[in-house]
Amino acid sequence: MPEAPTAAAGAARFGVPLSGRGCYNARMANVVGIIMAGGQGSRLYPLTKVRSKPAVPIAGRFRLIDISISNCIHSNVRSIFVLTQFASESLHRHIFTTYRFDNFHRDFITLLSAQQTLENRNWYQGTADAVRQNLTFVKDAGAHVLVLAGDHLYRMDYRKFLESHEATGADISVAVTPVRAEQAPEFGVMKVDGRGRITEFSEKPKAAADVDRMRVSEDIFKKFGVPDEGRTHLASMGVYLFNQNVLRDLLAHTDYRDFGREVIPHAIGERLVFGHFFDGYWEDIGTIPSFFEAHMDLTRPLPKFDFYDEDRPIFTQARFLPGSKILASEVENAILCEGSIVNRSRIRDSIVGIRSRIGDNCRLERTVIMGADYFESREDQARNRENGVPDVGVGRDC
Repeated sequence: MPEAPTAAAGAARFGVPLSGRGCYNARMANVVGIIMAGGQGSRLYPLTKVRSKPAVPIAGRFRLIDISISNCIHSNVRSIFVLTQFASESLHRHIFTTYRFDNFHRDFITLLSAQQTLENRNWYQGTADAVRQNLTFVKDAGAHVLVLAGDHLYRMDYRKFLESHEATGADISVAVTPVRAEQAPEFGVMKVDGRGRITEFSEKPKAAADVDRMRVSEDIFKKFGVPDEGRTHLASMGVYLFNQNVLRDLLAHTDYRDFGREVIPHAIGERLVFGHFFDGYWEDIGTIPSFFEAHMDLTRPLPKFDFYDEDRPIFTQARFLPGSKILASEVENAILCEGSIVNRSRIRDSIVGIRSRIGDNCRLERTVIMGADYFESREDQARNRENGVPDVGVGRDC
């Protein structure tokens, strides 16, 4: 079994300035990040036909996994494991070619695919089981373990998460965000007391009585500095911070497979489990409609999620593509990614992904063009015509 570098050695920079909170940066060196990236994402089909959900392109040039990894890097979490399983080749290739730390420090991003061993012949059976099967790779006995979803769109400073975790003396901290009552059936929702300790948890409550029972009072929102703005419930973001000894004990003495459905509800009665309030933009892009609407928001003048934040950029693969070429076209409220070519067309409220070709006299409105993996040459296009195959991209008069 390969030995992973220690978390305490992972405090180097990734070419971006961090804030001046040196004590927090040093403490984050003792945090190990585990990103759950093995999900099939069946509700996003056909985008997940040949790749896992975290590998799905977003905003024309990024991958969903880039969000969680970038959050880790900016928060000085530099010891990162990515757990993969379903259709992982595309995701592995992206991470391997994108995230390479320098040779003078022991920062790392390690891919851990589901595998058969002498002790275990099973695939990952859920989020908790995936972590259970890979805890042997976490070598620092005193490190905190930060468990993240690899398919959410948000920007979060995990240093503040650790700060509140230590201030409350929590065994486990769960990042929570306010949602409206009609959204509660889509999430795991919880109630907290005046200190922020989680007292009750319900996974995707459906009955009206169950939804009503999980309401959080306005006083709780005020106490933690979060305006309720018509929001009545607290939803789990699928972001957890564990004291490592607690995590090991919970997974060793139960056969629970999932954090949200089993581990966290069980731990509430036995451990100190606190909520960390987060009131920024957060979107679980789990369905085609939510994926589409998140992209439409990106085309607005002031989107809810800002990919243009110079202090906390989202990292992705450096492709060295040429700039976009626009020929006699009209473009309004759109994002045109590098390598795209637009020919005498009109584009409005749309995103055109990398290497996309838009033919003559096209009209794109509220459209997401995912992009292409390669440019077709003239010879390729000639063969397409001979074989009756359309060219990659959008043809003319569409």
